[in-house]
Amino acid sequence: MSKPRLAVVILFLLLFIAVMGGLPLLKGAFYLGKHEGDTMHLAELVLRMADGQWPHLDFMTPIGVLAIAPIAIFVKYGAGLGHAIFYSQILVAMVLLLPTLRVAQSRLTGIWPYFFGAAVMTLCLALVHGEAQSAVSISMHYNRWAWAISYIIIPLAVLTPADRPMPKLDGALVGLGMAGLVLIKVTYFVAFAPGVLLALLARRQIGMVVAALIAGLVVAAIVTLLAGPGFWLAYLGDLQTVSASDIRPQPGEEFAGVVAAPLYMGASLTLIATVIFLRQAGRKVEGLAMLALMPGFFYVAYQNYGNDPQWLYLLAMFAFVLRPTTMVKNGFGWNLRAALTTVGILALAFGAPSAINLVYSPWRHLAADTENTVPLLSALPVHDDVLTVESRIYRVNITRSEDRPGMIFASYRDRAKREDEAVLNGEELDECLLESGMAAWFEVVTADLEQAGYAGAHLMGTDLFSAYWLFGDFRPVKGAAPWYYGGLSGVENADYLVVPTCPMATNIRSGMLKSLTEGGWALREVRRTPLYILIEPSAP
Repeated sequence: MSKPRLAVVILFLLLFIAVMGGLPLLKGAFYLGKHEGDTMHLAELVLRMADGQWPHLDFMTPIGVLAIAPIAIFVKYGAGLGHAIFYSQILVAMVLLLPTLRVAQSRLTGIWPYFFGAAVMTLCLALVHGEAQSAVSISMHYNRWAWAISYIIIPLAVLTPADRPMPKLDGALVGLGMAGLVLIKVTYFVAFAPGVLLALLARRQIGMVVAALIAGLVVAAIVTLLAGPGFWLAYLGDLQTVSASDIRPQPGEEFAGVVAAPLYMGASLTLIATVIFLRQAGRKVEGLAMLALMPGFFYVAYQNYGNDPQWLYLLAMFAFVLRPTTMVKNGFGWNLRAALTTVGILALAFGAPSAINLVYSPWRHLAADTENTVPLLSALPVHDDVLTVESRIYRVNITRSEDRPGMIFASYRDRAKREDEAVLNGEELDECLLESGMAAWFEVVTADLEQAGYAGAHLMGTDLFSAYWLFGDFRPVKGAAPWYYGGLSGVENADYLVVPTCPMATNIRSGMLKSLTEGGWALREVRRTPLYILIEPSAP
């Protein structure tokens, strides 16, 4: 295939960024279709970092600093959260533009530079994390960004440059990309580093390995200079807390299900077939590299909510690009060019629902119905450009157990096998769950706490969120987790603990109270209402 002109590819990608990145701005605000809780979590991360705090050092999160910083920098300089999200996505796309062009020009020919560039830019600019559910969401944006970087790193390592080799440049891009993965979501680095290194060594690209190592160390040195050496230990501590937590052992299917469940088996078999056909076609290094990357593909999908196999379009590109140009047959007499074409088409087909959802999301957002929408962060007018359907955050639904002693279904309690019983100072708390109405709950509770004289306090919840400072005159707790993952991070810095009568996550309420009791904390009750109990904790 002929090699496209660089100017044409650049123009195509800039136009792609302008359209996908510009469409959301035309709407004037970010209108969510789902995942309001995740967006509130993101808001707390971003606002705390914009205020000068560092993840891991000032608050607990397993998400890396570069997942937050591109949004936080725009908030810091006055943008509303919704517009900051739009600007950050364009910024990420522009940062990745030159590395994308390097892959497109040095490794690809024909239509594939355009296909590849569009795939990377889509992952940067989409307004949904993937899957086939069409509602717009910024949730898990960092997964898309990490996939975009992975789409650049892997071809640089696996594919041989078609023009003049530039090992120092390519190695530096790999090293910078790997560092980016560490600082966005370390899962991707752990998953892909072995396969990338193996591919480089198999191609005897020692120069690229050295350049990658130097580039990665430079990034590490810069972060250490900015945040201090304690940053890395704090990051590791957060990751250890999450990995040891039983709050959410995995966000979807078990690992075996991600590989072999009916929904994913076709994609898995396509990946295996691609590896086999590449090896049979004489692409020994590329086939070996894909084999080494296979566990990483599965692991990232397993670890991400929705278990979306975003690697499918990268796999399709490899299958098409690495087809033999002459007649090559395997032991069964199969034409391997045709075989790789077939698995490439299969990969495109299996990945189509998610890919179409990603590409179409800015258009869907532009067409979103804005009637009956309200700001998600009602107490922060500067960030009123993130909106959602009013009923989604103000319709309060609570479910309660009906099998406690004295109730009509009490005889069935043993069969229910309830494991989230919450005990506070020897008292068994009510068994109920706040299923919806998150914003209503925070607004009512923060208003009551302010009226009761607790304004200005550092409040920590025994629940999924501790977002009281987003809805009232309160302060975030240093070291605490905006989204609870386990442990008691930051509790020593809390003035009070808010124990919801009906939490959003019963296992978190029961688990935190149990940990506090086992840790010897004194929990003095200072206020009780039908919605919450306010506790003053004292260290053992």
